[in-house]
Amino acid sequence: MRKFGYARVSTSQQSLEVQKKALLKEGVKSNRIFSDVGSRANLDREGLNLLRIKVEEGDLVLVTRLDRLGSDTVEMIKLIKEFSKLGIYIRFIKEGLSTEGTMGKMVVTILSAVADAERERILERTNEGRIDAMAKGIKFGRKRSIDRTRLIQLHNDGMGATNIANKLEIGRSTVYKIINEEIGTKTK
Repeated sequence: MRKFGYARVSTSQQSLEVQKKALLKEGVKSNRIFSDVGSRANLDREGLNLLRIKVEEGDLVLVTRLDRLGSDTVEMIKLIKEFSKLGIYIRFIKEGLSTEGTMGKMVVTILSAVADAERERILERTNEGRIDAMAKGIKFGRKRSIDRTRLIQLHNDGMGATNIANKLEIGRSTVYKIINEEIGTKTK
């Protein structure tokens, strides 16, 4: 039985090093560790695809945690079934689980559903916090970079929208939008 490793992070700001060290500690050779950086909801990942090519029946794939192989229940089950059909086992180090045997597969399915529910709760809490912050007047997104006062002054001086757009290097639709927002709020 050959050991392979798989590591994944969702963004380039995260590091794969902790996962790779854990896989090496478990006896995986460095040239048998495959990794990906990017979207967690994508089964067409470069590192995962290379791993699929390299593994053979009887091999063992080690992953540090359940959510590193796949991030939702559907994706996790698809990958486990795919590897299982090929006679390849998966072991999750942190959870101490393996797809070897019937009980292992059942526990992995249940835990991936629990992980999915936890992610949903995190999203709910994040959205609740965002709604609360917006109610308190906190604004999200990019800060405005257009000098609205200058735009309105140019408009009041009789300059047309096309000329204002060219002078401020913005789109004409943006000029109209700002004029409607600024003049509309003063007349209400």
